[in-house]
Amino acid sequence: MDQIIDLNRCATVLDHSDHFRVLRRLEPRTVFDFDESETVRRGLILDVETTGLDHNLHQVIELGMVPFTYTDDGRILSADAPFCSFQEPFGPIPSEITRLTGIDMTMVSGCMIDRDAVKRLVEPVDLVIAHHANFDRKFAEDLLPIFAQKPWACSLDQVPWREEGMSGGKLSYLATDLGLFFEAHRAADDCQATLEILSRPLPRSGQTGFSHLLRQAFEPTWRVWAECAPFQRKDLLKSRTYRWSDGSNGRPRAWYRDFREEEVGLEFEFLRREVYGFPADIQVTQITALDRFSVRTLACPRSVAHVRS
Repeated sequence: MDQIIDLNRCATVLDHSDHFRVLRRLEPRTVFDFDESETVRRGLILDVETTGLDHNLHQVIELGMVPFTYTDDGRILSADAPFCSFQEPFGPIPSEITRLTGIDMTMVSGCMIDRDAVKRLVEPVDLVIAHHANFDRKFAEDLLPIFAQKPWACSLDQVPWREEGMSGGKLSYLATDLGLFFEAHRAADDCQATLEILSRPLPRSGQTGFSHLLRQAFEPTWRVWAECAPFQRKDLLKSRTYRWSDGSNGRPRAWYRDFREEEVGLEFEFLRREVYGFPADIQVTQITALDRFSVRTLACPRSVAHVRS
């Protein structure tokens, strides 16, 4: 104990020096804030480790989840014990995945994720959060259908980390900026790090990452599909961060990008003037937290507005 006190004193001295910067090991918390008057919501931080990047080809080898409670004004209240489970894939774990995660076949041999236990944790949840939801949600939905029935948010894309003066959106960068370090690329550790990082006030606004996230999560966005765009305009669309849907599995064959509602009209004008050169019909799909980051958002739209620019 005396040694720990001495180390803390040393760290404090170094922190007050212009020549050193101290990183402290992230110690997971169970209590963040107290509130007896607000409606308490239930959230879930989720992370998966997989054999590769394509949910159609690769498999989950580790699932980590941390249930937590929060309020509507964006305060994290408490966290439950983490859930973590390995799963043996049908094929071998690639060596590059083992180098990244430390997970090898001996660790997952004979393991199977308890679907019933996962379902019990997910059922009462009001919001699922992942730090790359566009990746994690697709794998989670393949693992268990209940994940497709929940609203999702992304702590990577839906918090303005750089605008807040952070080095970037990667968990390890964010932790370092906040003076923390942890064992990255293991599912439960990543979940606990995400929750701690989201709970911290950010340097410019003083607001927490979670309060930013909660505002973004339930705002609808509009997916603009630039169908039949001239081939010679592809570089222009890519520079504007449009992505390509190749038309497989019933998807539209088109360039697409998501916008806030107030931005859609201006985007129509851009497409008409710079891409099509004529008043084209433009297909738009509304996307909410129930579908965002799911493979469903790339399928043929169920609710579509054709707006003539």
